[in-house]
Amino acid sequence: MDQQEWLAAQFEDHRPRLRAVAYRMLGSLSEADDAVQDAWLRVGRASTSEVENLGGWLTTIVARVALNMLRARNTRHEQPLDVRVPDPIIDPVDGTDPEHEALLADSVGLALLVVLETLTPAERLAFVLHDMFAVPFEDIAPIVDRSPEAARQLASRARRRVRGADPVPDASTTAQWEVVEAFLAAARDGDFEGLVAVLDPDVVLRADGGPVADLSAHVQGAESVAGRALYWSRADLTLRRALINGAAGMVAFRDGQPFSIGAFTIKNGRIAEIDFLADPERIAQLDLSELGG
Repeated sequence: MDQQEWLAAQFEDHRPRLRAVAYRMLGSLSEADDAVQDAWLRVGRASTSEVENLGGWLTTIVARVALNMLRARNTRHEQPLDVRVPDPIIDPVDGTDPEHEALLADSVGLALLVVLETLTPAERLAFVLHDMFAVPFEDIAPIVDRSPEAARQLASRARRRVRGADPVPDASTTAQWEVVEAFLAAARDGDFEGLVAVLDPDVVLRADGGPVADLSAHVQGAESVAGRALYWSRADLTLRRALINGAAGMVAFRDGQPFSIGAFTIKNGRIAEIDFLADPERIAQLDLSELGG
């Protein structure tokens, strides 16, 4: 095996971790794949003779690529951050796809990714690399053109934002389903009080309709979210259970076609966040075959 073949084999061994880094950085499955591919092109042109930690070196390369992509996205102002919902990872309720396990490690729920969208690109990189992948600040600093201490401060600010949002859901999936089913049953029955009862008073609903502005929304408060749930309960939608980033969720179909993907964050037995992806273009790129889509 020559050097290039060896490097290619090593890269494939590290691909799941590299894709996980890119997904946390970008919140997009397709962009994560693009970042990993771009990283491989860079690796193929580089010399590894002085590389002591290949895994760490590959991680910093894909992180740098993802950082550039994130900065370019923010420069274009593609979409208001308050209605951007990252790409969900969707699995049937009976188990997680092995390929998704690395992407979902460390409980990377959709709610956490939504919080990461509010960080600056440099803060996001410092937090993702250090707090999620244990990359030393000495290695992070050159990527963001900061000193190690400044990189530490970036991660600290990001950590405070994440902790302040507190997106960690209740651990029991069974308990999550019970709350979601109660919510859906109340919506079907037109039970406004029943809906409010299963919602946290400060519940937040985000809906990302992409180019379809009427499908986008940012609503807060139990009564406001309950009212919106009653409105959509009158639509002719077929709902199917799914695991969304490892947590209880639903995929809605209209006329046999995927319409929206909903992720619920359950805290203390109530729904604290609901994140909907309803962008037709992005939904069309997701594999929903196991759910009938």
